[in-house]
Amino acid sequence: MIVKNNQKKPTVLHVATIHHPISPNLSYAPIETVIHNIDKGLHYLGHRSVVACSGDSRVTGEHYVTVDRSIGDYCSDKTPASHRKMNMHLSRALFRAMGGDIDVIHMHDADAVEFIYDYAFNLNVPVVMTLHVSANESKLQGAYQRWCNPSSSHLVHCAAISRYQKKQYSNLLNTSNVVHHGIDVEEFPVKDVPSKGSYLFTIGRITDDKGQDKAIELAKKTGSKLIIAGCVQNKPADRAFFAGLKDSIDLMVEVGEDPVGNDYYARVIKPLLDCDKQIIYIGEISSEHKKQWYHHARATVFPIQWGEPFGLVLIESMACGTPVIAFNKGSVPEIIVDGKTGFVVDSMSDMIGAIDHIDDMDPGECRRHVQDYFSITSMANKYSALYQQAVNDHENIRQLQQTVNQLAFKADKPLTVNQLTFEADQPTVSIPGEICLKTSL
Repeated sequence: MIVKNNQKKPTVLHVATIHHPISPNLSYAPIETVIHNIDKGLHYLGHRSVVACSGDSRVTGEHYVTVDRSIGDYCSDKTPASHRKMNMHLSRALFRAMGGDIDVIHMHDADAVEFIYDYAFNLNVPVVMTLHVSANESKLQGAYQRWCNPSSSHLVHCAAISRYQKKQYSNLLNTSNVVHHGIDVEEFPVKDVPSKGSYLFTIGRITDDKGQDKAIELAKKTGSKLIIAGCVQNKPADRAFFAGLKDSIDLMVEVGEDPVGNDYYARVIKPLLDCDKQIIYIGEISSEHKKQWYHHARATVFPIQWGEPFGLVLIESMACGTPVIAFNKGSVPEIIVDGKTGFVVDSMSDMIGAIDHIDDMDPGECRRHVQDYFSITSMANKYSALYQQAVNDHENIRQLQQTVNQLAFKADKPLTVNQLTFEADQPTVSIPGEICLKTSL
């Protein structure tokens, strides 16, 4: 349930990514899904939320169209046409930021921040950036340090999506903000009792990092039926990995076009459960489809092979009352309560052993855990506090810069806010050989 708060809040401009539309019913589009959820949560908290995005999007707040359609997928942004579309998107988003009514710009991509930073600096509008990718994949080095390093810029506030990710970035930037992703729990169907004897479910981009081969190994060693869902991106390594899985897959069927309705289980899921095929690949599915597959699964398997910053799969599954068995990597131990909402394991033998106890998990406990810690309201409240912090800090720095300018005039030498020292939480401007002024903000 989303709780409204009528108190005046900062107006936020989200500069969305445009690989996919910002929409409530997407397939593989994790960043766009998060942006949609943030916008929705902020709107119901009382923020004016403006989303600069593609025309094929569906947002809860104000829709500011920058380009007619999204690019298509995460691998389609390398062409000249895509670069032109991206530049048009960012240019028009920047134009919207110049309207005079925006208090905070929320960014989701380092290249986009680099594009907009100088203009945002001149506009005196603070920027919040969500760190969606791992530190190894980030571009926050070299020239980008001019804005992501707090000692260089006070304008950009970075938010990590897990404590694990925050630690990853410790050598690149100093972020004290951790905002876990959240979902609208009420939109996920929940079971009353464990789905004993049902299938194991794994969903995600088909790639070595996601470990679908380990899920197949688990199913074969435990005699479990396994349903695999996910897209195969146009990457040589991913295509090769999927080709290597095909000999272990007993049936490949696309279910993404089947409409979701009250008879979905009887019409689509049950026939696949009743067939004599053990390992079944159902292709890429939408948000509405995967809710059904989570709901009826015995457990969701998350056999990742890398340190994932945050796994939306984990909270989506638990919201349906379906426990998760996951390898102890990345942010997994922050999200799953081991022995209560699933199992966090270190080896395949431990994963196999967890199958014997998975039916002991209480679906209601799984659901409550997500409601308490990973709801859309929890996430929106944390971003709301971060926006207010960014606005307050920026205003304090602006006032302090005015003081510095006055002192510089007296000292007849240029000074910057970066020459400040802090004593007892009060900024002190020191001018060698001149004066020292303590300013209470």
